[in-house]
Amino acid sequence: MINENAIALTSTSVPAHVKEASGLGNENVTSDHLQTPRVKLLQQLSNEVDPNHEDYLEGAKPGDFVNTVTNQLLGREIYVINLLFKEEFVVWRKLSEGGGLKGIFTTQKEAMDYLTAEDLKAEDHDIVQTQSHTLLMKDPNTGDLVKTPFLMDFASSKLRVSREWNTQIAQLGGDRFSSLWKLASVQTQNRAAQKFYNLSVENQGWVLDEDYNYAKSVYDTVS
Repeated sequence: MINENAIALTSTSVPAHVKEASGLGNENVTSDHLQTPRVKLLQQLSNEVDPNHEDYLEGAKPGDFVNTVTNQLLGREIYVINLLFKEEFVVWRKLSEGGGLKGIFTTQKEAMDYLTAEDLKAEDHDIVQTQSHTLLMKDPNTGDLVKTPFLMDFASSKLRVSREWNTQIAQLGGDRFSSLWKLASVQTQNRAAQKFYNLSVENQGWVLDEDYNYAKSVYDTVS
């Protein structure tokens, strides 16, 4: 929870930019990939939590968020503004083959064609249907908005969270980037009783006017 005495992060009243908005930010499901940093949720088998792996990050634990470009650990909850959404097919090299992102495509056929063109073995890779959200991060301690947008991918069990988030955004009205959200890691388990971390999404309120204006400027650039 955000400390009530902390720096104001949101506005409690419905601002004019929500009432007068035309829904910007929700129309780019098929736009090209944005070359921006990614934040991912670490799992038990993530390289970053394995002390014997070259990608190990000191202090990293399952359930932590990490910026994959800067290797900055972000803790288990982050505050974000959601700018854009789209669905893609992401090619990953399997962990048994070293892991790593290989490419992002708009269709499954394009992903398969890429593997063929690059002479990569299909059995060494996974093609994952992925819903990607472009986000801006808000520091809850200082109230500062981190100026560089980043991507977060929702695949497999996270697809349900992505759909629910989109539904909440649509129900609120206004532009997609009119609200601040808290993303937190939560431990759950699959049908085989194997534990893993998923995401929870909680609305924090309308964004401040200055944050809305900056988010709109970023949206205008990346969209």
